[in-house]
Amino acid sequence: MKWVVLSALLLLCFKLSAETRYELPRSSVIELEEKSTGRVYPLFIQLPVSYASQTDNLYPVIYLTDAHYTFPIVAGATRFPMNTGVMQHAIIVAVSYEKGSVGTNSRTRDYTPTVTKAWTQQTGNAIGHKQFLRDTVIPFIEHHYRASKKDRTFVGNSLGALFGAYILFSEPDLFSNYILGSPSVWFDHNVILALQAVKPKLKTKVYLSVGEYETPAYGEGQDMVKGAVQLKEKIAGLGGADIELKFSTISGASHFTAFPTTAIQGLDWVYGIKRQ
Repeated sequence: MKWVVLSALLLLCFKLSAETRYELPRSSVIELEEKSTGRVYPLFIQLPVSYASQTDNLYPVIYLTDAHYTFPIVAGATRFPMNTGVMQHAIIVAVSYEKGSVGTNSRTRDYTPTVTKAWTQQTGNAIGHKQFLRDTVIPFIEHHYRASKKDRTFVGNSLGALFGAYILFSEPDLFSNYILGSPSVWFDHNVILALQAVKPKLKTKVYLSVGEYETPAYGEGQDMVKGAVQLKEKIAGLGGADIELKFSTISGASHFTAFPTTAIQGLDWVYGIKRQ
């Protein structure tokens, strides 16, 4: 009889645990509409652990592309550094793909700077998506949360990093810091390298990285290492601009594995608290 009762209790506990969904602490999801198109984009938002108690604080904001991929990685990777005082606390905002769309279609359309017939998917809406960030997403965050208007960080990977490079060259002061991982410089015959760059008026930090194995020799379709080096040279060549640039090649990393290291190393470079 005791074994029957114990078994029933174990089954009940298993059922309860199986039905309990895990959620990232202090996180929420809201949806914003792009007025010019009617497209709706979910935003994943996480507040830092000190947000509720330190009510006089303004917080820097980390803006991510590719939310479903990047949000859990960045939220997880920064939790211990922030909570133990070795990284500045920040609000994390990840912009997802258009609601109801196939993710690859939304990101290809929104993260690319030019229209090209070489792709079956729609391309070339980077200017529109930049305007959505500037006119809708950022004002919403800075109105509804204690978010700094002077300390914003953009984090993007692959096509997301191409989009970040486009913002850096076309409207650099929209963000204070840029973390660009494995940028798709190759898109449309390296068109990003031909883009005339606007020099930032404010001090800007750029962390640019690529995986060691992101070349055709290791099975990649494009030479991402070469592209990243060319992008580094273009950024470094912006004479008169107050840009602090750090370039990193991630040892042993491919295009599929480089981003987690890019994210935490880049954010540590931007927000890490150096101890004497």
